[in-house]
Amino acid sequence: MDAVRSAILNNRLSAIAEEASAAIYRTAHTTFVKVVQDYQCALATADGDMFAHPKLTGVNVFISAPIRPTLDAVGIDNLTLGNLIITNDPFATDGLVTHMMDIAMLYLVFRSGKLIAVGWAVVHASDIGGAVPGSISPAFTDVFQEGLRIRPLELYEAGVLNTTVKAFIEDNSRTPGELWGDFQAMILGLKSLDRRVNELCDRYGNDEVEQGMQDVINNAESNERSVISAIPDGTYSFSDYLEGINESQLAYFSVTLTVRGGVVDVDFTGTDPQLAAASNLVTGATTHPYIVQCLISFILTMDPLTPRNAGILRAIRAQAPRGTVLNAVSPASGGSRAASATRAYDTTLGCLNQALPEGLAAAGAGSIGVIVVATPDPRTGRDSVSVVNTIVGGSGGRRGIDGVDAVEVRYGALRSVPAEIVEVETALIVRGIRLIPDSRRAGQYVGGAAIQIEWENTANRANLTVRNMNRFVFPPWGFRGGEQGLVGKTIVNPGRPDERSIGKILVRQMDRGDVVRPVSPTGGGFGDPLERDLSAITTEIEGGMLSRTRAQSVYGAECDAHGDIDPTAMAQTRRKLAKETPKRVEFNFCAERQLQEKGLAYRRSPRSRLVRAVAGAARPPSTRPERPPPNVAQREDGYSRPAQAGRGRRASPAVWRKALTAWRAGCLYAEATSRASFMNVSCR
Repeated sequence: MDAVRSAILNNRLSAIAEEASAAIYRTAHTTFVKVVQDYQCALATADGDMFAHPKLTGVNVFISAPIRPTLDAVGIDNLTLGNLIITNDPFATDGLVTHMMDIAMLYLVFRSGKLIAVGWAVVHASDIGGAVPGSISPAFTDVFQEGLRIRPLELYEAGVLNTTVKAFIEDNSRTPGELWGDFQAMILGLKSLDRRVNELCDRYGNDEVEQGMQDVINNAESNERSVISAIPDGTYSFSDYLEGINESQLAYFSVTLTVRGGVVDVDFTGTDPQLAAASNLVTGATTHPYIVQCLISFILTMDPLTPRNAGILRAIRAQAPRGTVLNAVSPASGGSRAASATRAYDTTLGCLNQALPEGLAAAGAGSIGVIVVATPDPRTGRDSVSVVNTIVGGSGGRRGIDGVDAVEVRYGALRSVPAEIVEVETALIVRGIRLIPDSRRAGQYVGGAAIQIEWENTANRANLTVRNMNRFVFPPWGFRGGEQGLVGKTIVNPGRPDERSIGKILVRQMDRGDVVRPVSPTGGGFGDPLERDLSAITTEIEGGMLSRTRAQSVYGAECDAHGDIDPTAMAQTRRKLAKETPKRVEFNFCAERQLQEKGLAYRRSPRSRLVRAVAGAARPPSTRPERPPPNVAQREDGYSRPAQAGRGRRASPAVWRKALTAWRAGCLYAEATSRASFMNVSCR
């Protein structure tokens, strides 16, 4: 197909996906879908390769999610016209579903008895049962606490609803009516996809439409390779930390980015094993868009006309070893898996900053708190479960432009819930939503500001859960002289005698009149603050986001008697500050991370190794059973993990990390494979 005809068909296919996505958005029932827009739909070929994906509504983190394993799980040859598959099982779908609260549907598009396409849709369910309302707590240690798990099965067979499956799902949700309402919205969108594809075949013919599907995928691949070819060939490595559910739990993330000949290899070997917490993620055997989102965003930024389909991943080869946080095996919990995906984004960004001569961006807030509240509903006598809002910190300063206040780049597609809706649907009163002055981190281009939200409970009781909160100990890093970001915090009952700071919220019971005030982290700054433009500083001061005191201390902005910045005095102060300021480092890491790294450096030093060797030689042979290597603690679930560090404590040696990761991941994978064989289910 020629380029012009291919472009026309791409626009038609994209419009079909956009229409279906808008239909889901307009007919969904739950706040998290109809307001926040945590849902999506797309079209894939009969082999499971996505060729049309919306960009105006819904999330954008599942472009080219793996569909084929789910089709194989139910037997693609057994599927007929009118069949609709439903699932929320991350393990059985090998990553099509990334956590159980995402419920996915596949609808088969037939033409003259031949399968020509597959419609896909997913929504975030507000509740699928489990130990807490909303089904997610960051503290959950296994998947069985997170509610109903549905292996791929047919909700509709030959167009007929399986009422037993429907009743089984509804019986295991605290919000059955709203959940089924979202399902109906998904089905509406999927049927729209089916109808429009058949209409397209009526106009152009089956063969030309199927060829057009492949052409638009090839077009995306061509654009992708052009962008990647501009990245200098080389190998770039970066690491970061994910905070767990308490101070003693910490996960190490490591990535190596190898760019060669227009192809990128992304290797997460060295990342810690899966946690006894809900931060785990299933990404399967193929390159998963959820952990290479930074590269996808980079490609779409450099070439916005790149079609959003499977071609965008063809030149990216990602590997996350089984049994690690980024590719967990059963029975790992995963309700808060977005926290881990965010850290994968940050580590990949660190590699791109090294690869690109001018850099790209400082780290963003690295946290998206999704707040769910359950309160008694006097009309039904049951608890009402609703998503209150999301709280996302500012993005990092970027090359040539400031970061965005209260918005992380990775979560830019999610919308905020208006205060009026929160107060109508829940027992909470929104006392305030505000940006925090002086929270933008200094740099030539500043990091986005923190946001603060405050709620008061008016019911006799309320159950509040928040997932994905992070960066409460390790602030986001600045880049090329930019300030590191600020950490998040949560204050209960501010201004009262019982005021206290509680850190991250896991599950919190609120009494009548209790007030909770979470404050987000902020993004790091980009570039030397002493090179920030005078007009940008003035705009911040006039907008109330920068005090004159801070402007003087970080930017050298001297004010005259009228409160205006004096350019001559500022130039003199900047020269003085430049002499007094230590040499700027490429990455501005926080003191907590530096202490962590110093502890690791000591343990791999020759003196430390000599001390351990002498101590080992002097010790008599042990008759005790073999134990894990030194500084490896036993987890509550029986698996071993490196002894993690709280603030200022030393962690396990970095030189052992990859070996320990491979050993433990191998044990987890072997156990899961053995369990799957016993149950006649393949893990691959």
